Amino acid sequence: MNSRQRRGVILLILSVVCALGAFAGVLSVIDDAESKVGPEVTAYRLKANVEPYKPLAAAQFEKISMPERWLSDNAVTDLREIEGKIAVTALKKGSLLQSDMIVAQPALQPGQQEVAIMIDAATGVAGKITPNSTVNVYATFEGAREGDPAQSKIIVTNAKVLDVGDLTPLEPDADDRDRQLTKAVPITFALSTLDAQRLTYAESFAQRVRLALVAPGSDTTVPESDRTYELAKDK
Repeated sequence: MNSRQRRGVILLILSVVCALGAFAGVLSVIDDAESKVGPEVTAYRLKANVEPYKPLAAAQFEKISMPERWLSDNAVTDLREIEGKIAVTALKKGSLLQSDMIVAQPALQPGQQEVAIMIDAATGVAGKITPNSTVNVYATFEGAREGDPAQSKIIVTNAKVLDVGDLTPLEPDADDRDRQLTKAVPITFALSTLDAQRLTYAESFAQRVRLALVAPGSDTTVPESDRTYELAKDK
């Protein structure tokens, strides 16, 4: 190997060493940046302004990722936290959602009261009614006099469910021993005084009380003329 070849080999080796050094430097910079930034986590940002005391929904937020170290301790990282919550103040578009921006919805509105009744598990919407659900309450009554047709009535519309209790066995009444043991669920509603009276009357005197689950956002207002049903009048 002559002197020119030796110089070429030496230069090649130096080039490889420099390349390895540069690569190591890049890795060091990346590692340093990652150590400073840290792992990324999920956060949620408002798509539009939200007025104070308005209910919150998942569609109002967009999911983003950002370094965990940049998030405040009260940042919301799971949208399940907004269930049943309202904005405590005006929220601005682009703001990151934080737990101190939201509070639980008041259980009762002015003029409402809590009313709890037992609903037969077979005639309710088994397992689908939860707190904050909205339901319509139906009741069936015998005819007022012998020979009068039985009637189905919509007793209450858009009743807000506050709480759903545990399934409870019910013993038959003393004067109705032929009736089999049934299971019922205590359900608590937020109702106006008039609707509370309607509900308790139905519980006491109706043959059956049923709940119909209302889809979120649905308008289920029913005119008084359409609240009573008789089979003979069905067209």
